[in-house]
Amino acid sequence: MSIALIDTSVFCNVISVPGLNQNRDDVLEELENLLDQQTTLLLPMAAVLETGNHVAQCPGGRPRRKAAERFCEKVMEAIDGAAPWTPTPFWDLDLLCEWLGQFPDHAMRGVGMGDLSIIKEWDRQCALNPARRVFIWSLDGHLAGYDRKP
Repeated sequence: MSIALIDTSVFCNVISVPGLNQNRDDVLEELENLLDQQTTLLLPMAAVLETGNHVAQCPGGRPRRKAAERFCEKVMEAIDGAAPWTPTPFWDLDLLCEWLGQFPDHAMRGVGMGDLSIIKEWDRQCALNPARRVFIWSLDGHLAGYDRKP
């Protein structure tokens, strides 16, 4: 069994955020495949926060409201254990301070704070699960490369 961290690019398609859901059919098909393979799906806090920001920027009141309701429903299902993915722990201050110390070097490579936190969660999952494949499920090439085989 593998562990997949769901990136914002994927979660926006799952939620069907207008303008950010061009790959929805492919994402839903891959979701089905991952579930069939009994992949553990993790929803990083950065993906929750970033997706919420994208929802809030949707044009038009009605589409924004509908996207916000879908977003809340899916995140609440995750918190309640009713979704196929589990939210990762929220960051503690010591960890955040450590990441801030590393952020300037990552920023110089174009890696934002949200992506850095997802990469750090990938590192943590790799350490916790040495016998399992751990990967970031992303439509963004720079994150999709994080795939550690056991």
